[in-house]
Amino acid sequence: MSTASLFSFPSFHLRSLLPSLSSSSSSSSSSRFAPPRLSPIRSPAPRTQLSVRAFSAVTMTDSNDAGMDAVQRRLMFEDECILVDENDRVVGHDTKYNCHLMEKIEAENLLHRAFSVFLFNSKYELLLQQRSKTKVTFPLVWTNTCCSHPLYRESELIEENVLGVRNAAQRKLFDELGIVAEDVPVDEFTPLGRMLYKAPSDGKWGEHEVDYLLFIVRDVKLQPNPDEVAEIKYVSREELKELVKKADAGDEAVKLSPWFRLVVDNFLMKWWDHVEKGTITEAADMKTIHKL
Repeated sequence: MSTASLFSFPSFHLRSLLPSLSSSSSSSSSSRFAPPRLSPIRSPAPRTQLSVRAFSAVTMTDSNDAGMDAVQRRLMFEDECILVDENDRVVGHDTKYNCHLMEKIEAENLLHRAFSVFLFNSKYELLLQQRSKTKVTFPLVWTNTCCSHPLYRESELIEENVLGVRNAAQRKLFDELGIVAEDVPVDEFTPLGRMLYKAPSDGKWGEHEVDYLLFIVRDVKLQPNPDEVAEIKYVSREELKELVKKADAGDEAVKLSPWFRLVVDNFLMKWWDHVEKGTITEAADMKTIHKL
């Protein structure tokens, strides 16, 4: 797969969103959200303390994990990812920690289920996030709206109509960006495809996932969680092409996640056409698992 840079487009002004919780109880947003200038996410809200189980697991890890903050420790040891084979059939479960250790990925061929949400506003601009510096894998890289994992729990294992993955996406949009469930109903997510990829983050961590690609067009209100997100911005397709050009030029401020780059290079622009035309379901192919 080629990662050659895209054609040059005019420079753009980055957009961001000020945190604000939605007070709406309806299933759709009633007003446009106009993002102001880019600004950093501010002081974190209080977070849940590390559980006894997670604390016990942490004490058995090596000294390289000492710098992991309490929130990421809790998620790494309490969250159980869904293990699948290369045909996306469930074969078991394991901790998020084990699923992202490159040593175990390589030795045991651990493959887990994931999802990537692409949320567009009514102007058909795509919401991007920069991952928090405390993230264990790929800190401070720019990526699509929300990227995470359905967990090994009943509500997120439902295979019919990809409901388990949709439920997980709704949960994580709230966890990471403060988007309330009423603003992103599960039946508004359109699963467009799946891709299987492997990507090391550093010498220790990495990803090996069957990634479900979910698209949704909604105007939403946000309150980003600084434990998960450093910055956010909406981009047009031309602005995204300029961002990719800067990443290819080695701009340290615009590193892109490997899964996002795979989607950009292989699918995103043609799918964006369908988003603007209102024909997004015509682009869906959930039978193929694209091995990238």
